[in-house]
Amino acid sequence: MVVGPAFLLGTAIYATFPSKIKYPLLASVAVAKNILLKKKKKKTKKKTKQNELIDEQLPVLRWKNIHLSMHKKTQKTPSKTIQILSEISGEAHVGRLFAIVGPSGSGKTSLLNALAERVPGKNVQLSGLLRREGRMSYVEQEDAFFAQLTVKETLLFAVKLARSKNELAISDVVLQDEEICSRLMTDLGLMKCAETKVGDAKTRGCSGGEKKRLSLACHLVSNPKVIFLDEPTSGLDSYQALNVVQALKRLCEKRRTIVVCSIHQPRQKIVDLFDDVTVLSSGKLMYHGSMDNLEGHFENKLGQKCPRGHNILEFVIDLISVDASTPETMLESEKLIAEVAKHASRKNGAENSFGGGDTADAILPPAEKTEGAVEEQTKSNNNKNPIQEFLGQFPLLFHRAFKQVVRDKTTNRIRLTANLNSALVFGSIFWKLKMDPASMQNRFGLLQVSTINAAMAALMKTLTAFTKEKTIVTRERANNSYGILPFFVAKIFAELPVSALFPLAFGCVVYPMTRLQPTVPKFLKFSSAIIMESFCASAMGLAISSVAPSTEAAIAMGPGIMVLFIVFGGYYVNVETVPLCFRWINKCSLIREGFQCLCCNEFAGLKFTPGPTGEKALENLGFDAENGYKQGMHGLGNTLGYLWLLTLYLLENNEPTFAVMKANNGNEELTGMN
Repeated sequence: MVVGPAFLLGTAIYATFPSKIKYPLLASVAVAKNILLKKKKKKTKKKTKQNELIDEQLPVLRWKNIHLSMHKKTQKTPSKTIQILSEISGEAHVGRLFAIVGPSGSGKTSLLNALAERVPGKNVQLSGLLRREGRMSYVEQEDAFFAQLTVKETLLFAVKLARSKNELAISDVVLQDEEICSRLMTDLGLMKCAETKVGDAKTRGCSGGEKKRLSLACHLVSNPKVIFLDEPTSGLDSYQALNVVQALKRLCEKRRTIVVCSIHQPRQKIVDLFDDVTVLSSGKLMYHGSMDNLEGHFENKLGQKCPRGHNILEFVIDLISVDASTPETMLESEKLIAEVAKHASRKNGAENSFGGGDTADAILPPAEKTEGAVEEQTKSNNNKNPIQEFLGQFPLLFHRAFKQVVRDKTTNRIRLTANLNSALVFGSIFWKLKMDPASMQNRFGLLQVSTINAAMAALMKTLTAFTKEKTIVTRERANNSYGILPFFVAKIFAELPVSALFPLAFGCVVYPMTRLQPTVPKFLKFSSAIIMESFCASAMGLAISSVAPSTEAAIAMGPGIMVLFIVFGGYYVNVETVPLCFRWINKCSLIREGFQCLCCNEFAGLKFTPGPTGEKALENLGFDAENGYKQGMHGLGNTLGYLWLLTLYLLENNEPTFAVMKANNGNEELTGMN
């Protein structure tokens, strides 16, 4: 994670100024940062338009001389350039199913990402010329959904979100959301599973093929003109794979959409559905053109005849695969690939050239032109007020998040059981505490373990849940589905009421069993402190998960940080005796703040016989008996607010970014692609 000046300035403001001043200042810093980011994005878009021409009236996707390389540092050399794609050109037409195929590592996904402008990474160089029609959509290989929502609810959310952003198709604007949803489910064969939960590893739900078609349906809501799919048949059995590709074929024919997909080892029935194909090997173009001409090209130009009854794509892929079993076979394979690439380059230059006129009108009949209303609709969306966007997106995101939390009965049951079990164990160990000197230490011990239990339970739940949810959010943000602020605020408002129930259940059991001060105000203060402690730990889990690359990494990071807070929690270590470089941990320890609240609430007004008063016991720990509870709750509130803002900053700072395609020849103009 790179810490920027905005983060440092925001942290300084939060830690220094009182609440009445710091929040307006933080808002000002956030607004200034967003303005600068928008200016930076506008500059990036201007650079992109120098090598990309988007013509709403041109019914083809065209690319020329796509190059993709990556700089990689190794131990032997400071920097090594790896060529991924080299001089790839081609085009895809409306109403035709286009496939990118090749051996493993040939560059299929890289080419797909380049055409969709989804090449990840900062150490890559992408160059070439690209022309694409209208709005596009990108369907990733792995399907990621909120498991507790049904198929219909998931699709309905996508429809409503598209309506809030003015991204519905022109013909769909006048329809009801339910009508659009039903039509899409009918088109993609999802009506039978409409009320089935999407499901995940722990919740039984849809099949893999149904999830893939649901993912496609969600992307079709905005009526994209070009759809890119990465390995749409990956992980599916032959029957489900065929169903998915048949759905793509119907989509091409019925909606007149350009469909481009990378695919691995398709069987014959799937191959028969392809209209056009690009074959790659080692990042080089082996063939580009119609499926009908593929067999003849390899037989007539290269003398490689496909055996009768054999899958032509399997034959071609086997032919151009690198055989690395011995140096001799590897050299022979590379020579054959170079020869095939040479013929492919000649064919692509002669039969699939970019010549054909200076304007789109010369290529496209008037009947095929895209309606100008799409452009007006896009402008309307771009001019939308940020407050209007927030108010339009927040209710939808809140509704989805609340359903996900409430319906996850397995997780909620486990959390409730764990809290009740802990309460029963602690209640049994510290059963009916007395007022003798020995019980004073027991009370401190009970309050400390109660604080730690609330924090660890909330932390671990968040670490395991949010890292998985972040995958969905990252993909939706890559598609510009919504802003990070409405998502995060909706998540907090949806989860806080449910999350408060579990520490409250713990308090309702352990409080009477241990016979802490039996008054309603004392119990309410105890419960409030435990709940706030739980909220703070959950917020810490959100911050850690925002930067953790995986669930395993988050689980490894979280407890390690929490252990430091526990050690400096006010009970185990006297902060005055530790080195100065570690004393700051005590001041920001959420365990210490929670422990202080519980101790000041319990010990104020107690008199141990024989022994000191509760106030004296608090003084020995450095707590203020009169104002300690208020100070502790204020500290927890500050910690909670800071962790929420930190999470928001980290999520915003880790927004998905993709490489910008640059012109690979400064003298080459876009008009050369007309």
